[in-house]
Amino acid sequence: MDPNLHLADWLGRRVTIEIDRPLGSRHPTENDIVYGVNYGFIPGTRAPDGHPIDVYVLDARGPLDRCEATVIAIVRRRDDVEDKLVAVLEATSTWDAPAILAAVDFQERYFDSWVELA
Repeated sequence: MDPNLHLADWLGRRVTIEIDRPLGSRHPTENDIVYGVNYGFIPGTRAPDGHPIDVYVLDARGPLDRCEATVIAIVRRRDDVEDKLVAVLEATSTWDAPAILAAVDFQERYFDSWVELA
């Protein structure tokens, strides 16, 4: 089975996300990382690291516990085993690659990342 995320499988898909690192929270082991967006996972999925697939939720105005959002992109990591989905609460939200990278820079700055959009 191919462990990689394929944009065609996820783009435009509405997913339920459990937020385990809400907007404004600190990383559990790296105290200098503060989450600039809500960050969570899709229950029942599996990423190459053995944990559920992670998701950045970009357009929430405050911390969330759980949400439904639409996938708009994938953050690809050249130097890590897993990529991250990018989702928005409002399907009409428009984001380009530079804006997505800026929103997730608090964490992606530690990786060689790029954004795949449709």
